[in-house]
Amino acid sequence: MLPRVLEAEVMDTPEEARDYDAMDHSVVNTLFVDDFLRYWDGRSPVLDVGTGTAQIPIELARRCPSVRIVAVDLAEQMLVLARYNVSRVQLQKCIRLERVDAKSMPYADGVFAAVMSNSIIHHLPEPERGFSEMHRVCQKGGLLFIRDLLRPSSREALQALVELYATGANEHQRAMFAASLHAALTIPEVQACVARLGYPPETVQQTSDRHWTWVARKVDTHQP
Repeated sequence: MLPRVLEAEVMDTPEEARDYDAMDHSVVNTLFVDDFLRYWDGRSPVLDVGTGTAQIPIELARRCPSVRIVAVDLAEQMLVLARYNVSRVQLQKCIRLERVDAKSMPYADGVFAAVMSNSIIHHLPEPERGFSEMHRVCQKGGLLFIRDLLRPSSREALQALVELYATGANEHQRAMFAASLHAALTIPEVQACVARLGYPPETVQQTSDRHWTWVARKVDTHQP
């Protein structure tokens, strides 16, 4: 198995933010929202952890104009573009952007009806801290919908994914994608994290050739 190699926790240079925002995430983002809507009961507020440039909250708000989303990221340069993107489509009433560390969020226990996240876990040196915080701020019975990249089994498999999904990207974008795959978790690693919070392993599934997804309802455990 390919060992995990950490990448920078925060992508906070203008170049990183611009290149990330310019990559074509439309298929992945649309599928994320499609899948989220299969489980979401329509209640707000929804927390989006690691929102990047706010592409997923924008997609969700377009489809569900009554939703109220708090979208957070630690990278100020990402949030600069997120504010522009939200303003450009006039969704400021639906989406509130905040600079927040996913490992230590400033919210009270159980304040969000749903917590969603796409591709933040692989940035965390200690992923269990991110899982624990998302669990903590979710209401009892609320939806936890977390998706991220899946670490390939070999360098050859990693390179094949880069060639398949980043063919038209520039070299910096390809390098970012490769680094993210190398920093991602395996299914057993994710299952171990959620098991410590009291969730069964089958709540974590591989959902594409490069993604895993954790879907659960907030349970009462010994954790906050």
